[in-house]
Amino acid sequence: MIEHWLSYGLADFVPFTPATYLRLFELTNEATWPLPLATWAAGLAAAVLALGRRDWQVRAVLLLLAAAWAWVSWAYHLDRHAAINPAAPWYAAAFALQAVVLAALAARGGVTFSAAGPGVFIAAAGLALWPLLRPVDWQAVEVFGTAPDPTAVVTLGLLLMAAGRARWLWITLPVPLLWCLASGLTLLALELPAAVPTLVLPVAGTIIWARRRSNGLDGAR
Repeated sequence: MIEHWLSYGLADFVPFTPATYLRLFELTNEATWPLPLATWAAGLAAAVLALGRRDWQVRAVLLLLAAAWAWVSWAYHLDRHAAINPAAPWYAAAFALQAVVLAALAARGGVTFSAAGPGVFIAAAGLALWPLLRPVDWQAVEVFGTAPDPTAVVTLGLLLMAAGRARWLWITLPVPLLWCLASGLTLLALELPAAVPTLVLPVAGTIIWARRRSNGLDGAR
């Protein structure tokens, strides 16, 4: 029995091909165009607002993130991804839950953002790098707010820039981090180059962030 399970590779657990996977983004972009441009601009706006200090700016960041997670939950996972992956409804539920948590944190307040630490780099990578991972097939481009990977990466980066409400911040981190791990392994099985940044950036950034907070460098309380 053990030998039987050991005979399986990572690709054996992925129920679709690379072409089918990339086609999802083409269909999503075609059906919603030019919305991907607007969602990418919203991600950029969130990153800029995170550099501000006013309470309304912080709340706006969290609400923009919540809206992006809610939209990806429905427009990608339920409307597209579910057609090829039986786990997609569970992913949709996780994304919807993340949207609720982010909206609740926006309502609760008490969060500030800081440009110190790895979060800035990760958020910038999610906005600038992910659209370039499909340079040949621009129709399959992945951007914040319409595709799950850049949405999770940008969100994780911005959350790693946050300080205050330490318990709430810890609650917001697992879903984007676990999604990056699950998606990165899927991309690895499909032998797609996006697997490397999807796995490495979030994990490395979170480790650095956790160490900084444990040393009191990010204003944790």
